[in-house]
Amino acid sequence: MVKNLIALACCLLCLFTAAEAKVYKVSNPDEFKKAVAVAVPGDEIVIVDGHYSGWELTVPTMGTVGKAIVIKAETAGKVVFSGDVNKPVFQLTGSFTEISGLAFEGCNLFKVPGGTGILIELKATKYCRITDCTFSKNTAKNQFMPIVVISGKAEHNRVDHCNFIGNIDNQELQVKIVSESVPLYTLIDHNVFKDKDKVSWKVFNGGECVQIGQDPVLLGTKTAGSIVRDNRFVRCNGEAEVISNKSSGNSYINNYFEDCVGELVMRGGHDCLIDSNIIKGGTGGIRVNGTHHTITNNTFSGLPVAIRLMYGMAKGKTEIGFYIAASDCLIKNNRIGNTTTGILIGDSKNADWTGKFDTARYPSPTIQSVAPFDNLLVDNVIRDTKVPVKHNEN
Repeated sequence: MVKNLIALACCLLCLFTAAEAKVYKVSNPDEFKKAVAVAVPGDEIVIVDGHYSGWELTVPTMGTVGKAIVIKAETAGKVVFSGDVNKPVFQLTGSFTEISGLAFEGCNLFKVPGGTGILIELKATKYCRITDCTFSKNTAKNQFMPIVVISGKAEHNRVDHCNFIGNIDNQELQVKIVSESVPLYTLIDHNVFKDKDKVSWKVFNGGECVQIGQDPVLLGTKTAGSIVRDNRFVRCNGEAEVISNKSSGNSYINNYFEDCVGELVMRGGHDCLIDSNIIKGGTGGIRVNGTHHTITNNTFSGLPVAIRLMYGMAKGKTEIGFYIAASDCLIKNNRIGNTTTGILIGDSKNADWTGKFDTARYPSPTIQSVAPFDNLLVDNVIRDTKVPVKHNEN
């Protein structure tokens, strides 16, 4: 009897809680702002199907555990934002808020005095989520412009099940690290990045699909704890770094790369995990600078080089170098087939960077003269490869 009464009370509580949740339908910025002002945990703000432009909205909503505030399309994919963008279309600043089902197509992103065009920014948010959104054929009109950004003292945010297709001259997704703040524990999973052409910018830089950190020289030791897993990268040709790691303590797990003109790159940072990824075709596999990375259980096929351990201008975590030599890395249980070179130890030997970076800002030698060292290769299976392991340290 007591158990039945408890069960009945729980059911009534659930019904009462569900009855409290409200749905606000909106079709313009003013209606959206009014809904945001009154939304409480568990409420939904539904954007009516249609085409929109000119939205610039700050969203400070605060949901709670199990009762997120959800901003969603009336029908997934049928709410389409386009046109010129000078400030974030949606800038979330709160917690436990989810954006779902929106499409951004043909947007032109500009940098203007007092503003930067971003499609969605999670700024110092906690436990917020971007899911089931599509970003296609959007164009950055200035270099180094991402379309989705996680910034500030953000924690435990997620970007998942989104499609990034055919975007132009942009970075797709950026975890923005500065000296004052590091977004922590970002999860980027089950997204598709596809059909990205080479950017038109100087030295073809600024076209990463995922970038975690921006200053590997001075801020590479900052620990972000990001996880990038279960994503697909197909024909991502924007620049040499499909994924650009420029911070420490991140994980790249079970991602799939196919026919990309670019690599999964440890450009800077230390103590990262690269595990169980598949890289098939394209111009390269994994490029490694930095210390104490773990590279395990990955599969490579149809590549010029599967894994490159790079020379640097300096070594370890305390020396300043524009590039840090690969050291103390574990390369284990990887499967490499049908490549020209399996593992190259010592790429970019004595590369001269004189005049190519600001030595006042980055007090680094300009020659990559420090060879990779103390890296452990064990139990890797290399087949149908002209040179299984090439040593170029001396």
